[in-house]
Amino acid sequence: MAASTWPAQKTYTGRAFDTCTAPSLAAMKAWNTGFYGAVAVYVGGKNRGCAQPNLTASWVKSVSAAGWKLIPLYVGAQPPCQTGNNPEQFTASTASSLGASNAKDAVTKASALGMKPGSAIYLDMDPYDIANKACNDAVLTYVRAFTKTLRDKTYRAGYYGFSSSSAKAIATATNRTDLPGNLWYALWNQKNTTTADWPWDPKLYTNHSRAHQYMVNSKETRGGYTITVDRNAWDAPVAIIG
Repeated sequence: MAASTWPAQKTYTGRAFDTCTAPSLAAMKAWNTGFYGAVAVYVGGKNRGCAQPNLTASWVKSVSAAGWKLIPLYVGAQPPCQTGNNPEQFTASTASSLGASNAKDAVTKASALGMKPGSAIYLDMDPYDIANKACNDAVLTYVRAFTKTLRDKTYRAGYYGFSSSSAKAIATATNRTDLPGNLWYALWNQKNTTTADWPWDPKLYTNHSRAHQYMVNSKETRGGYTITVDRNAWDAPVAIIG
């Protein structure tokens, strides 16, 4: 699809939080104090860790109408060298096909929630041994297929990973073909910034394309509702709701 046909990017700059299960509508209203302006929600993926009883098209419409920006997060297949027992992993031979099919599923799930074309969808990649070349090559193949398929369906590609491994692999890849245009890096240094601690080439991911998860497992109470969240400094695209 030609670039001129893409919907304008919807960008949010400020604090965002993520938590495993999307909070209730009542909690979201209570938390709408201005400290956070966006929330990341797990829209799908076989490796998604929590049930999402609240995450419906109606919920998305209501929280968006209340002023919240939404960040769709998709927990796709994970690397073959990753420790842990994930329901879905890719191999070198399945990386491309799984990347494409996961992206199609991500678009289906996001679209069903009312997240329109032009929205960014962030692929969640957990830590792995990036020094394992065969594994890292498989990850890059998977990510490129995921990204290309998203773009073919007019969704912007984002990527969540760790500054020491999965995000580093993307940021330092020499071949930039079909890599995600937005990078959300986990670096738990308590610093609410996307610039002062950016660990890689400063020319990369500029112009509202960065997010930084800077604190995890923060138990916070607002309006009588207590939620354990991760804090993020956000300066990147979010979902377009309609």
